[in-house]
Amino acid sequence: MIRCIIVEDEELAQEVIRRHLERISSFELVGVYRTASEAREALKQSEVDLMFLDIRLPGMSGLSFLSTLPDPPLVILTTAYAEYALESYEFNVIDYLLKPISFDRFSKALQKVDAGRLLSRLPDTPGEDFMFVKSGGKFFRVNFAEVIYIQGMRDYLKIVAEGYTVVTLQTMGDMEKQLPSGRFIRVHRSYIVSISRIRSIYGNSVTLAKGEIPIGLVYKEAVMKLVSSPGSRPSS
Repeated sequence: MIRCIIVEDEELAQEVIRRHLERISSFELVGVYRTASEAREALKQSEVDLMFLDIRLPGMSGLSFLSTLPDPPLVILTTAYAEYALESYEFNVIDYLLKPISFDRFSKALQKVDAGRLLSRLPDTPGEDFMFVKSGGKFFRVNFAEVIYIQGMRDYLKIVAEGYTVVTLQTMGDMEKQLPSGRFIRVHRSYIVSISRIRSIYGNSVTLAKGEIPIGLVYKEAVMKLVSSPGSRPSS
């Protein structure tokens, strides 16, 4: 059972999310809160797997609240304002739902939560050289050495590897946690690349065998540190 809380100051929006959750048996609503301070206390006192978080809250905004949490649960943002979508990507949230929230759109967001939790229950635990990803109802083994880059495409990720491509329903944040440190680097909000596959770095782009990947402003410092590290320099 996935334990959920709603952090929302509008009663109508609370009720809509509550009704949607009641239609999905694997999710349990354990609390509804109007402010960030109330939600913070709830997170301290009980185990929460998923938080439906409104962006505009009284006192402290949802995004400000999220930035203060050292170990937040999975988060689905809810709002009536589309202009916050870009900013929300920086917080590695599961999804971003615009009000009014239809059940179809709501259920698609929860499928992402299920996909992430299913990965952690696989009987064959991924080792140092591979991971499993879910695609089309199946779990595919992906060898890290074969991955060239990973691209975020709104609700999905595209894993481009040597000889094959896998599309999976995950967030970039969840994927970063699965990848071994020191072998991959995030160079853009929408791209993670294999360090061993980098042929050159010039200006604001990384050249791979499969073409060029842009370097985002937020990630450029990390990329330049990679260049300056003797043991990690890409081959020319």
